[in-house]
Amino acid sequence: MSARVITITSGKGGVGKTTATANLAVAFALLGKKVACIDADIGLRNLDVVLGLENRIVYDIVDIVEGRAKLRQAMIRDKRLKEDLYLIPAAQTRDKTAVSPSDMVRVCDELKPLVDYILIDSPAGIERGFRNALAPADEVVIITNPEVSSVRDADRIIGLIEAEQKGPGKLVINRVKPDMVKRGDMLSPEDVIDILAIKLVGLVPEDELILVSANQGSPAALTPDKSKAGKAFQNIARRLLGQDVPFMALDEDLTFVQRFLRALGFSSENVDSGNNTARNKKNNDKAGSTSKSEKEKIEESAGAES
Repeated sequence: MSARVITITSGKGGVGKTTATANLAVAFALLGKKVACIDADIGLRNLDVVLGLENRIVYDIVDIVEGRAKLRQAMIRDKRLKEDLYLIPAAQTRDKTAVSPSDMVRVCDELKPLVDYILIDSPAGIERGFRNALAPADEVVIITNPEVSSVRDADRIIGLIEAEQKGPGKLVINRVKPDMVKRGDMLSPEDVIDILAIKLVGLVPEDELILVSANQGSPAALTPDKSKAGKAFQNIARRLLGQDVPFMALDEDLTFVQRFLRALGFSSENVDSGNNTARNKKNNDKAGSTSKSEKEKIEESAGAES
């Protein structure tokens, strides 16, 4: 057994990296894969809270690196998923310089024979913590929200991972609000993909149950029948495993999703096509014109930086 290392990053803070890491870890475990999560956000750990394991921490990754604990001593098993999900937490009382990129590679190399997948929750930004999380990666998943600042930061991250020969990354668009897209108040998935030009593996709808589940320490992927976002994360995990999974409907009026799936060449057979054509065309035209304006903001900003 030799694990595949997936780093989950974004550049911008607050887009849902930790939530995505927790839910993807649960989804992999439910699919029969043995998973270890590493919280690379040293000094500001949160992955343990989202997974509901905060009260069981004895050792952390800095203890492993500095020799105070062996790897297995620091691995916290999630009892809800038998022997399939483990967490190596970050330290709260140290900063990101306590661990180097070579330390992360060594920890992951030691962990690889024990699990199928290693998921690394990258901190925000592009400094030492990001470099630590990127160093051992076999694959990088980039989380972004459909808003100008988030997409611009994601574009910067894509350039950095390609410079490190870790790309191309794979894209998850989080917190999609179909109503806002139809009104033209939010970037559409098509616009985000046009700008970032990497493979899409997931669309996650805005879902208040994500907040509830995070507060309860019970990731939404554990109960996908109750949460659209939880189901979306399960589908993302299956796509990362190489399965061909159609994108699910995000709401009852899904013209923008239909257009998006057709543009990517995916089947949209399970998407309701009985909507009023004239009304949808009007909404799509409005969304397209506003989204183009948002795209131009990002492109102009990128041009100014270069």
